[in-house]
Amino acid sequence: MGRATLIGFSAVAMWALLALLTDASGKVPPFLLSAITFSIGTGVGLVARLFMPAADKNQKIPPQVWLIGIAGLFGYHFFYFTALRNAPAVEASLIAYLWPLLIVLGWALMPGERLAWNHVVGALLGLAGTVLIVTKGGGLAFDAQYAFGYAMAAVCAVLWSSYSLLSRRFPSVPTSIVTWFCAATAVLSLACHLALEQTVLPDGAGQWLAVLGLGLMPVGAAFYAWDIGVKRGNIQVLGAASYAAPLLSTLVLIAAGVAEPSLRILAACVLITGGAALAAKSLFQRKPAETESGAKASENGAGA
Repeated sequence: MGRATLIGFSAVAMWALLALLTDASGKVPPFLLSAITFSIGTGVGLVARLFMPAADKNQKIPPQVWLIGIAGLFGYHFFYFTALRNAPAVEASLIAYLWPLLIVLGWALMPGERLAWNHVVGALLGLAGTVLIVTKGGGLAFDAQYAFGYAMAAVCAVLWSSYSLLSRRFPSVPTSIVTWFCAATAVLSLACHLALEQTVLPDGAGQWLAVLGLGLMPVGAAFYAWDIGVKRGNIQVLGAASYAAPLLSTLVLIAAGVAEPSLRILAACVLITGGAALAAKSLFQRKPAETESGAKASENGAGA
């Protein structure tokens, strides 16, 4: 379980590159950028399939898995972009980033699971750290005129947390299925681009390299790693630890010279790191044999 959780967290680390690489990609409109990068992400999966067992390639996939996967990947991005078009970015981003808390709370509703105090407190500490990062220490101004945008951001949070939790219910479905989720998302994003946006392509080698980096990591390998984490890892710990994404993203921007370090970032670091450690308290306290036994029990429960 520990290894799978770490693989899942590697997705969070890759998502930390999203802001920097998106900024470096120029003025490519969001749906077009989504179409290009998810096409690259599809390529990542196709290469990985060359090394897969034949049994995994030929496995029959339940119809509901297709609905869950495409709604998760494309639906999240569609509603997120819609939220940003209809509400201020700070408030919309913060609402959308309620998904880690929803994962922690939602997992308690699964059969045979329970919600421990450290999971809730850890997730709330992570949320507090995220507020510091997203608002840059300022206040929030929720305005009724942006209610539609706020609602779209809330749909984002519900969709991604639901995708993560429901994927857990199908542990036998190979991670290679994410390849086709990415392909469907690329096609649907292209359709939205043609209907809603003007075409602006990356300008120069630097911007194309940034787009390639997006497709290989935050919009590519990250989704495959996340699938492994949510299916086989400790999803409550992974949910709480996901609050590290905006912090890591800010640290990457600081390292690149795009942002400045501050006490606010230090405070956010303490809150998010402390929250993740608190959520993972039970893992640290278990003996190795107990941890392995717990992982098997969790997988059996997920397959019910």
